[in-house]
Amino acid sequence: MKKPSIIIGRRQIILSCLTAMLAIAVYINYSLSRPEQLTPMTELTDEEHYGDMEFVNAPEGTAPAATEEAADPAADYFAKARMEKTANRDEAIQTLQMIMGGGDITNDEAVTTALSAVEVSKLIESEGNIESLIRSQGFEDCVVYLDGDSAKVVVRSDGLEAADAALIKDIILGEVSISSENIRIFEVK
Repeated sequence: MKKPSIIIGRRQIILSCLTAMLAIAVYINYSLSRPEQLTPMTELTDEEHYGDMEFVNAPEGTAPAATEEAADPAADYFAKARMEKTANRDEAIQTLQMIMGGGDITNDEAVTTALSAVEVSKLIESEGNIESLIRSQGFEDCVVYLDGDSAKVVVRSDGLEAADAALIKDIILGEVSISSENIRIFEVK
């Protein structure tokens, strides 16, 4: 009886490494871009029922629209932008994984797809790094969009000055190599 042999080729090793790198980059981006951790829930008492609603940080008897957070459209913008960015990246990753998992592709197509996956993972990691560095410079919040040729930054500020814009451009140019003409900075108040 003949023993089955397992042959692991260079292609399988490269694809496995690239998929692992992509998963790590997605995880890092997710962990760096999500909002502050919520406090753990407390246990329910006899008077409370699962699904009961309670407004937090609001004076008793006020509706959510009267709270400061609900009235802050900038915070809402950044939350929506992060969710949309994450959804778009997840969709791109799923598409690349489906292409890589398909058995009907040639070696050239597999290499091209693997390079695309590496590029996406590098962009995700760079976006997270740039966002962290911008927030560390005293900006309240920001969202960074990179596509390889250009960078778009949406920053929350009470008045963006030329020095602030220069600082943001310097951070971006330190992380990725694109021309400074392709950097766009938008302010949300």
